[in-house]
Amino acid sequence: MADQSNAARQRWPQQIKYIIGNEACERFSYYGMTGILAGYISGTLLAGGLGRTEDYATTIISLFKSVNYFTPLLGAWLSDKILGRYKTIFWVSLFYCAGHGTLACSDFFGPEGKLNCLFIGLTLIAFGSGGIKPCVSAFMGEQFKPEQSHLMQKAYGAFYWAINFGSFFSFLVVPWVKNHHGYSLAFGVPGILMAIATFIFWRGKKLYIIVPTNREKKHTGFFKVVFTTLFQLRQPGRKFWDSARSRFTENEVAAARSVFPILFVFATIPMFWSLYDQTNSTWVLQGNKMANVNILGLDVGGEQMQSLNALLILFFVPIFTLFIYPRLGRFASPLKRMSYGLFLAAVAFVLVAFLQKRLEAGEHLSVLWQTWPYVVVTAAEVLVSTTGLEFAFREAAPEMKSMIMSFWLLTVAVGNLFTALLTAVLAHALTNEGGNASVSSGRFMLFAEMMFGVAILFSLIASSYHYRDKAAALGK
Repeated sequence: MADQSNAARQRWPQQIKYIIGNEACERFSYYGMTGILAGYISGTLLAGGLGRTEDYATTIISLFKSVNYFTPLLGAWLSDKILGRYKTIFWVSLFYCAGHGTLACSDFFGPEGKLNCLFIGLTLIAFGSGGIKPCVSAFMGEQFKPEQSHLMQKAYGAFYWAINFGSFFSFLVVPWVKNHHGYSLAFGVPGILMAIATFIFWRGKKLYIIVPTNREKKHTGFFKVVFTTLFQLRQPGRKFWDSARSRFTENEVAAARSVFPILFVFATIPMFWSLYDQTNSTWVLQGNKMANVNILGLDVGGEQMQSLNALLILFFVPIFTLFIYPRLGRFASPLKRMSYGLFLAAVAFVLVAFLQKRLEAGEHLSVLWQTWPYVVVTAAEVLVSTTGLEFAFREAAPEMKSMIMSFWLLTVAVGNLFTALLTAVLAHALTNEGGNASVSSGRFMLFAEMMFGVAILFSLIASSYHYRDKAAALGK
């Protein structure tokens, strides 16, 4: 019996395969759609595009991603207070499917109708994709029993591997469909995959561990604890959390209090996403100015190069998780890993700026030159993004896991909003650039310099952080 019990502790729960399968298909749908957005918005009307500038495309994509990562706050509220994680994921996924369907119908309309379809479709997708984000990763973590917590690092590695397995094929398949059958069908294929993702998730319903909502457990949420205490009259000499204890239980206060140190760490992360998410906008637009190459019969251009990031992830996640981290010991604690990744993100943009400088000098470069910045930014992604999910779940109090996940995703929203605002402001200031200054060596270097500064600041913050999970501090 002891051997059976030990074996059970070493195995992942069988329902994990449905969650990971759902994630792979959902990410195919999301990245397949975003992978062709830059070309669709900036492409000519004759080619089926919207005929807008590169700055306009960069701004729209960044704003979409920003909204996409603000809506996790709504998803977290729905799951924690009303529906629970399972129902939130399932029902919100239907809005996601409707968004893809709207984009797929754009060819039935003229230029203005296409633009309306774009905005409606992206809004529905942002609500759907963002609404389920904080729930899926937290829902997976809840399927593990306390004695299986040591399996989570590898489980989240596999989760992220599945994300990139889906995105790798989406960056190859969807541009091919677009090139051969037009944008309408190219937007329809991701919709089909999202419907499959929803079905796969539903299939595991009977196996899932369903944790009661905070309303069912009668637990007070983070915002209520903080704002109620903030606006109540405090007696002289009493500290903020002392006043909170007069209105709420010690467990509720402890859960709310645990959020602030994590948010302090998260505060510097938006700059990373401001850089990383440009792989779907400015990097694609740069790649479109380079010479395509033929690889195994596939014509590879700026859109297809995005698949390299996902392909590298498939190799990097197991290499980092199984070989590099165990050998680094305490130097592989979550915040140290994230610090390394932030510096690498800055290096990636230095490389992109170097390539852009050569293009501006009149050189004709193969799109394969983008391989080097993709390698560096992918390593940065593994160190920051995969680790961030793990850090958020391990450090959050049980009652705050969806909320903390939504705050982690909010860093993506803020980063993309920064990109959109900076692009719009500078486009207005640099009217002589013709709306294409977002793809320039000067702009890439500006982002690199800002990232180096933020990486230094993050390292200082990380050095003073005290882990709730002591094993994490040791890199375990």
